[in-house]
Amino acid sequence: MLDIHWLKTFVTLAEHKHFGKAATALHMTQPNVSLHIKQLEQSTRVKLIDRNPFRLTQAGFRLLESSQKTLMELQICQADLNAINDLSQGTLTIAASDIISRLLLIQPFQLFKAEFPGIDFSLLNTTSSQASELVKNAEADLGFVIAQKESQPLHFTELQQIKWCAIGDNLKQWQQANLSVDTPLAEQPTLILLGHDTRTRELLDPALPSLNLPNYRIMEVGSVDAQIDWAEAGFGVAIVPEFSVYTKANLTTKVTPLPQFPTTSLGYIVRQNQILSKAIKQLLYWVNQEIIRSQR
Repeated sequence: MLDIHWLKTFVTLAEHKHFGKAATALHMTQPNVSLHIKQLEQSTRVKLIDRNPFRLTQAGFRLLESSQKTLMELQICQADLNAINDLSQGTLTIAASDIISRLLLIQPFQLFKAEFPGIDFSLLNTTSSQASELVKNAEADLGFVIAQKESQPLHFTELQQIKWCAIGDNLKQWQQANLSVDTPLAEQPTLILLGHDTRTRELLDPALPSLNLPNYRIMEVGSVDAQIDWAEAGFGVAIVPEFSVYTKANLTTKVTPLPQFPTTSLGYIVRQNQILSKAIKQLLYWVNQEIIRSQR
């Protein structure tokens, strides 16, 4: 019979393609990684890897496919068993972007810590796309995302609608310059946006022409907070979710609502048919209460 620890070692080695790196990832010694692979090959009676240079054999590729599915199913099964037993010990892993976690999750997490002291929570700072992958692969129990596309094997539940606004003093001036040749600009307009590989940009890019700007350049940054900071410093106009300015009481630049931009959703994702524990249900209730409070 194949040992589950051997399979985990094999999958990790296939991902890293290096015995030393796999040992580090598994918190094992390199000789123990080699021993697990040797035991696995002896048990299956087939060669799984070539060592110089490193590559999987045809049998190795076949075992890798099944091993990945098996390990994921076991992880999902364990999560469901924990939920059925109303897990009071262990770790709850949440995936969310920095802006969502800071604006919506701090107070709910404080309440969670007081109500469920035996459960540690792990917060993974990710993009919405990365959060989806983590939940799908059972590496996170719950993900908070923006503009989630409903897709197998995930289920998305909306918590609130998101509208957009522009932060920066020059937006109206740029728009006037685009309409009149008598209003020259000292320099080319700059829009401060998240990276082009984010789901937010996929949503916003088609809407940018509605701003009616002259030729502009784009400054890409890694977070909504960075967008706001650069706009506050006078480097351009940032397009951000309206909820991101709720706690920014000391903004010095103008905030302009953008009703022509398409609204999107902020919500949470779980795996389809995932059993939610009492702890997760309570956390979601507190998050929903925090959203209601922030909108008052």
